[in-house]
Amino acid sequence: MSVVEHIPTTTRGRLATVVAVAAAWAGLYWLNGQVWDRLLDDLLGLDPDARVTESLHFFLFDTVKIALLLTGIIFVITVARSYMSVERTRALLGGRREGVGNVMAAGLGVVTPFCSCSAVPAFIGFVAAGVPIGVTLSFLIASPLVNEVAIGLLLTMFGFEVTLAYVGAGVSVAIVAGWVLGRLGVERWVEPFVFETRLGGQLVDDTAALTFNQRLQMGAEEVASILRRIWPYLLVGIGLGAVIHGWAPEDLFTRYAGPGNPFAVLVAVLIGIPLYSNAAGIMPLVVALHDKGLPMGTLLAFMMAVVALSLPELILLRRVLRVPLLVTYVAVVAAGIVAVGYLFNLLLA
Repeated sequence: MSVVEHIPTTTRGRLATVVAVAAAWAGLYWLNGQVWDRLLDDLLGLDPDARVTESLHFFLFDTVKIALLLTGIIFVITVARSYMSVERTRALLGGRREGVGNVMAAGLGVVTPFCSCSAVPAFIGFVAAGVPIGVTLSFLIASPLVNEVAIGLLLTMFGFEVTLAYVGAGVSVAIVAGWVLGRLGVERWVEPFVFETRLGGQLVDDTAALTFNQRLQMGAEEVASILRRIWPYLLVGIGLGAVIHGWAPEDLFTRYAGPGNPFAVLVAVLIGIPLYSNAAGIMPLVVALHDKGLPMGTLLAFMMAVVALSLPELILLRRVLRVPLLVTYVAVVAAGIVAVGYLFNLLLA
């Protein structure tokens, strides 16, 4: 039975349902820490200062916390994004020149539904609609790099300043990297069949015909779909964060990746590129490393490298990009992320 069947059809009924669900979500979020404190300290009698207890509390608390945050963030953003389709984005960017087009593409990439599995069809569709290669790449970089999950988690865990810095940096990297790649004339390294593809018929945008209940249904289905796909990475990320939080020596990471190491940001990016995770899976590790004293610029660079240069997306893009362009793409984006990391270590120190 779908979620829509349980939603009242009247405006007042829908409003009451949304308020009730939001109140239940807020109550669970507020009770989360208290439940685990009582269970571990009072009922099980564990020493709250023991490393095992600290790690266990971190794992349980963050698992529930991030699951609740993801549920709320994904649902709200999916309903909002149901008014903005990929087809409409492609129509907006079609025929745009570089420069302005890169800025528009990066901005639209933040709010448009996109995932690594749609990298190839999105690339082909944009090029077939007349979008320049550099502008298309700005969109492909911005969409996974500055995503709503990362924004929501950063906002709740690190505050407005860090979140704004992340969004500004991610959009800037997408704009500059796309523009640079466009200036390099990389069209010669795109597989020929991409340019031979033609769009048949008119662009169809069926999102305008959706009812509000159907948009709510989309939100619920997207929550279930994303959580089902990412839960292994989420648990691994939280588990690593719990181990680091409870067992790693206080000065271990600051000694090798702290402000005293001039190569810390570069090393963080090189480590992050081959990793496959997402913002939800990597955020607990970022929190644990931040608690151990790593600079925020280094952590943001690490997170950006993981989410923007994921191995599965690069493998998929190889179908449309030849090796020289794929290597150039990774090098330009990685260079931008490294620059952002060093800059933020200076600004957020």
